[in-house]
Amino acid sequence: MPSCAVKGGCPTDYIAISLSIISFTVLLLWSIFPFIVHKVPRSKGSGFWIPVIQVVASFILLVSLVISNNILKLRERHWLRSCYLWGVWGEGPLGFGLLFSCRITQASQLYFIFVKRRLPLIRSYIFLPLILLPWIAGAAVIHWMKPLSSRCHMKAQWTIPVISLHALYIAILVGVTTAVHHVEFRFDELKDLWRGILVSAVSIAVWVTAYTLNEVYDNISWLQVASRFMLLVVASILVVAFFSISSSQPLLSQISLRRRETREFRTMSQALGIPDSGVLAQSEPISRIDHNEPLDKLLLNKRFRQSFMAFADSCLAGESVHFFDEVYELSKIPEDDSVRRIYMARHIIEKYIVAGAAMEVNISHRSKQEILSTSNLARHDLFQNALNEIIQLMRTNLARDYWSSMFFLKFQEDYNVRSNEYELEQMTGWNFSPRLSSVHGADDPFHQDHLLKSSGCSSDTTDL
Repeated sequence: MPSCAVKGGCPTDYIAISLSIISFTVLLLWSIFPFIVHKVPRSKGSGFWIPVIQVVASFILLVSLVISNNILKLRERHWLRSCYLWGVWGEGPLGFGLLFSCRITQASQLYFIFVKRRLPLIRSYIFLPLILLPWIAGAAVIHWMKPLSSRCHMKAQWTIPVISLHALYIAILVGVTTAVHHVEFRFDELKDLWRGILVSAVSIAVWVTAYTLNEVYDNISWLQVASRFMLLVVASILVVAFFSISSSQPLLSQISLRRRETREFRTMSQALGIPDSGVLAQSEPISRIDHNEPLDKLLLNKRFRQSFMAFADSCLAGESVHFFDEVYELSKIPEDDSVRRIYMARHIIEKYIVAGAAMEVNISHRSKQEILSTSNLARHDLFQNALNEIIQLMRTNLARDYWSSMFFLKFQEDYNVRSNEYELEQMTGWNFSPRLSSVHGADDPFHQDHLLKSSGCSSDTTDL
């Protein structure tokens, strides 16, 4: 026991390493599950790269704890056994510091978006390094002064500032979380923030206890082994409990390995409970389409909008119709329901407005800046100017070709069939609606192929 207590490689050490591998594997699967299984498109903003940084920082923290605490049995002069590489930089700025900086960045985004009702003033890729600067400065000072012993332990005069830095970041996170605790979040943002505060506070308490035991009772071998075992196990719990995507991608957070619910939301409007969102219902009203009516009025008809959307998608120009559809869903939310309006507005901005968005729409720079610099994300006319430009584009580039396409012919055919069924039902009192009547052209396996081949798209419709 004494030899492995000093050099590493005790049975409990390998148990702790196994637990850390399992926890990181769970974390990795949890983070990539929606993208691999549900084929969720990857965003290009902070909603994607902040969780990625969290995963990388978790890996660095676990590896640093394993090496700096002599849990792995390595040769005395092995290059990996660098206390300052792992014990200072790995456990500090690149591990715990980076994890906390990510959570504070996410919490500050929630504060600006839901309390101030505007997008953050400082971009995440600038704000995150600024938050991390104290950790980098502290690690640089320790590296320069070299106060660590051969077993990577600090003296008391160095430990107190390090603990104070950890406590300062917990206090900052508590402060930001308190500032947003009154917001009625629709997802798990607040719960994830409090959980992160709790597990980080417990981890620091365990770290302080383990340090004290290692320094005061340096001659008790079993205590040395037990303290580092607890340290790595608690860190393994920390990296899983601390990880969160609800603040950055609330809709994506509903798809995870930990959830047992079978209910899934395909769109943000469904997740927010907006009435009549999603698949067409059997009771959807039937109305004749008049070519002479304005396009924006025609698109208010859900059946027509889905047919027109399928046509635009077949022409690789569907982002404009999808944008109209989601802005229309936003208009259904009452103006006094600011939280749901902000959720929907944020979703639309990230999906359609920001540069490099998954379905970025072609609008003027003026309209884009008006949206991105707004002082009230919940205002009712936030997307009005952009919507006017999109309607004009659709009228110019898509509407003319749609009227001569197979999609419109299919829409007319469905209208005639439904009209006849409705008249028959009124006369007989029976419902003869087919079971597949809610399936629109884009999802109908019997019509999709020949519709795409005969969609009638002209070459200029893809210039949206």
